[in-house]
Amino acid sequence: QVHLVESGGGTVQAGGSLRLSCTVSGSIFKFNFMRWYRQGPGYQRELVASIYRDRSTQYVDSVKGRFTISRDNAKNTVYLQMNSLKLEDTAVYYCKAIGTVTYWGQGTQVTVSS
Repeated sequence: QVHLVESGGGTVQAGGSLRLSCTVSGSIFKFNFMRWYRQGPGYQRELVASIYRDRSTQYVDSVKGRFTISRDNAKNTVYLQMNSLKLEDTAVYYCKAIGTVTYWGQGTQVTVSS
């Protein structure tokens, strides 16, 4: 059984930064790509960023230039560096690992205050 554990969430003022981590039990190499999603209050879960085995990345337009997804294969961890945070970034952020089987983390709350 694979487990994904997110951490790094919290409360930050608008304009601030947070770094989320998603640590995978076992090897991260078994997954074709890793993704961060978020779900704000009253909203559907949306894809935020993806990173592939070759380290290529994709982002939703609303976070381009502010968020950076990266991976440390030695630590089996994927990160989401979030800068210039806005009120509308407030959400529960989830990590997802996609391979022959898909796994989700439990989520970590990010709250951006004015």
